[in-house]
Amino acid sequence: MSLLRWGLGGTGVGLEEAVVGEWLLDPELGYSVRGAYQLLTSHDMNALSDGHDLIWHRQVPLKVSILAWRLLKDRLPTKTNLVTRGIVPTDARFCVSGCGDAEPAHHLFLTCSVFGSLWSMVRAWIGSMAVDANSLPDHFVQFTQSAGGQRAQWSFMQLIWLACVWILWHERNH
Repeated sequence: MSLLRWGLGGTGVGLEEAVVGEWLLDPELGYSVRGAYQLLTSHDMNALSDGHDLIWHRQVPLKVSILAWRLLKDRLPTKTNLVTRGIVPTDARFCVSGCGDAEPAHHLFLTCSVFGSLWSMVRAWIGSMAVDANSLPDHFVQFTQSAGGQRAQWSFMQLIWLACVWILWHERNH
């Protein structure tokens, strides 16, 4: 049980209930509309919306950053992309996991019952709760920003996301 505080400017009514999540921007005072507004307006949303600038991390091998860049640009040789380019026949478009769906990058990395399930396990491991975004760039930005507002936390989450993407692609190909 924990005290959950709601209100403007940190003043609010205390409610006794089980807390499922924590507003990391202000753990002492809790969630406020002002805090959410400041979060949404304090960033350059154009830069955050595509996430391409965030994949280049100095502690990440270049091949991992290039893989992530290709993923965010939908340039990986997924079965759907290979069919589109005429490299493999149309009947070979299905996911390598055997789930029966076509294999675009979005499916492979987010919605596949085999490969995409990694994200819920990682979130449980790090104690983060979120709903998966509809696109890979949005998923990347949402995942990296889910740790709160400090740069070190974003950097750590970037590393986790990039490692997960590398592992998923490696497992898909072996």
